[in-house]
Amino acid sequence: MQNISWPSDWMRATLGLCVLKALDGGATYGYAIASRLEEQGFGAVKGGTLYPLLTRFESAGWVTVQWRAGDGGPGRKYFSLTTLGRRELADQHELWARFAGTVTSFLDHGEPHDAKPDEDFPERGTNGNQ
Repeated sequence: MQNISWPSDWMRATLGLCVLKALDGGATYGYAIASRLEEQGFGAVKGGTLYPLLTRFESAGWVTVQWRAGDGGPGRKYFSLTTLGRRELADQHELWARFAGTVTSFLDHGEPHDAKPDEDFPERGTNGNQ
């Protein structure tokens, strides 16, 4: 897929959600996550951005970490979504869909989208900063 140079503030706003989604397929390691995001058109995600995010996810209880021996090389740190992480992915996905619909509706028509406040989604920050 052709990479577009997305505005950095868009990437910061969506990277957490996209990393959670990249982990949805099963345990994987940081380089594989970055490669998958790049293949999907997000551009290069640097380790200095990705690994602190994964550390925050571990602290939040959204991922577990396991060291595995490498095939003839150094071991790798594998990350897996927890049940709490899958719930967070589902919640963030729903919120993102609602937010994206609101933005698109406003840009296309200058009118607000039908998104209404929901008790299931209290106010929160982005990328897991609650």
